[in-house]
Amino acid sequence: MKFIYGVMMFLVLVTSGVPASAAPKVPEKLVYNLSWTGISVGTASQEITEEGATRKIVSIARSNDWLSTFFPVEDRIESSYDSSRGNFPGQARHYRLKTREGSRHRDREIFFEQERGVARYRDNLSGDKADIDIPLDTIDVYGSFYYIRYLRLEVGKSPTVNILDSKRQRRIAVRVLRKERIKTVLGEVDTIVIQPLVASEGVFEGKGTVHIWLTDDERRIPVRARTKVTVGSVTATLVEWIPGK
Repeated sequence: MKFIYGVMMFLVLVTSGVPASAAPKVPEKLVYNLSWTGISVGTASQEITEEGATRKIVSIARSNDWLSTFFPVEDRIESSYDSSRGNFPGQARHYRLKTREGSRHRDREIFFEQERGVARYRDNLSGDKADIDIPLDTIDVYGSFYYIRYLRLEVGKSPTVNILDSKRQRRIAVRVLRKERIKTVLGEVDTIVIQPLVASEGVFEGKGTVHIWLTDDERRIPVRARTKVTVGSVTATLVEWIPGK
């Protein structure tokens, strides 16, 4: 069973979509309830902070008690950026994924050497290593969607960005699909629905569409995300939003 890594990637995708006139807010924290076909399976959070010229995004996912009895999950993914260079959140510097999902463990890192146009991939468990040539504006999956978040998004348009996803460097698009009014923890709000065209390993691998609901205002808060999986669907529902100052 592949589960929470895909959920973590899913939650990164939900952090996209603020119009160009909005200013990035740091710090900010998003907390989600994760459900599978209507059954609660865990919680996840994503937080962006900064100290000096370094910005950091930290994502954590944990299974709840009933799931942990047969499939314990403890995932942590961190990305760091040089905020003095490039567009928000900054120039990518380091990415680390460390997960435990049942009996499966993963520990991977990417070191971005932007000046040399190279990213160094390292698997700390298997010893696998690779140096990947990258364009200067390449960023990891997490940072890429913070970047997209502060673009102007229009229905029918598809902004793009260069990302390094594991050992794959590619340019991905995010489709802006439609507008819709839904009930959320913030009340009943107008939203804009987007579809990231990215297929990462994990629960969403090869399963097709991911839909994300963002508040249709200058905050562009990701309030819901949903995707089909092998059996049923996974939904991330916002339960708490802690904005920056």
